[in-house]
Amino acid sequence: MNITAEQERSIITGILKCMKVTDEDASIVADVTVDADLKGFSSHGIGRFPQYIKGLKAGTIDPEAELSIDSETDSMVLLNGNHKFGHVVTYSAMEIAIEKAKKTGVGMVGVHDSNHFGVAGYYSDMAIMNDMIGMVIANTEPAVAPIGGKVPIIGTNPVAIGIPSNKNYVSVDMATSASARGKLLEAKRKGEKIPENVALDADGNPTIDPEEALKGSILPFGAHKGYALSFMIEILAGPLVRAAFGKQVTGTADPGVMCTKGDLVMAIDPSKFSDLEDFKEEVDNFVEEIRNSGNVFIPGDMEVKNIKDRKENGISIDDTLMGQIEDISEELSFDLKQILSGS
Repeated sequence: MNITAEQERSIITGILKCMKVTDEDASIVADVTVDADLKGFSSHGIGRFPQYIKGLKAGTIDPEAELSIDSETDSMVLLNGNHKFGHVVTYSAMEIAIEKAKKTGVGMVGVHDSNHFGVAGYYSDMAIMNDMIGMVIANTEPAVAPIGGKVPIIGTNPVAIGIPSNKNYVSVDMATSASARGKLLEAKRKGEKIPENVALDADGNPTIDPEEALKGSILPFGAHKGYALSFMIEILAGPLVRAAFGKQVTGTADPGVMCTKGDLVMAIDPSKFSDLEDFKEEVDNFVEEIRNSGNVFIPGDMEVKNIKDRKENGISIDDTLMGQIEDISEELSFDLKQILSGS
């Protein structure tokens, strides 16, 4: 079935409030989750919501936790999430980075002891909306084997970069693996196969079975290049920010254990380099040059297209996922039918 973005937001906020999550925090989680679904990142949208509910029940997500600052300079902060919702922690981290960048030109916030934060591009978008360049990287539970190996050691380690302009949405948000782990989890839930050249089974053989892939490893994108980039992110979002790395990273896919991954959030104020409007105009000129070269797209075009489509036609939810949401609602005595009926 299809639901509207407003219905999805109401479902998420309503259920979270039933679990004693504050209105403000529930709203942030809902906004990030709906943003993922509208952009087409369904693997990080409402499909991940049951995972968050399991985390709340297991105590690996602490809705009452308070963020704390371990260290701070004029342009940098090391933030302890104390296992609050990852969405709330990263939202706060980018807010801090933006404020730092307004003063010094660059704001950088390292995060540890957080949780899965949904789609990384939401937070780089926050910077764009403040006429800043936003960058977000993170490590995850091991899913990718080093080139030549078959044992997962490195995460899918996403990177998001957003750049302000006057006419275009310029943004990239991607895993450094051939597929995000969430897409494998989604395929498994739907009973679908995954594309070829994405993953290996536990014996190191190519597989299109998502269940076997989850037992094995996901390939890095671009072979050694994706592997090298993911390797570097593992360090920048691990040891640099006092978070775990390699096989020590837990909790991004399994909500039953504490999350030990790290994030690095950055904001850059282009006006500290040159005139802001000149910069944005030149970005648009570059985009126009690319578009004039043929039937091409720029990073961000697919998200814009998907948002338009999903606002017109709704967000698709498969039967298995809807069943999970129905079970959660029934357990909490939450009136899901009222929202779905539109009454």
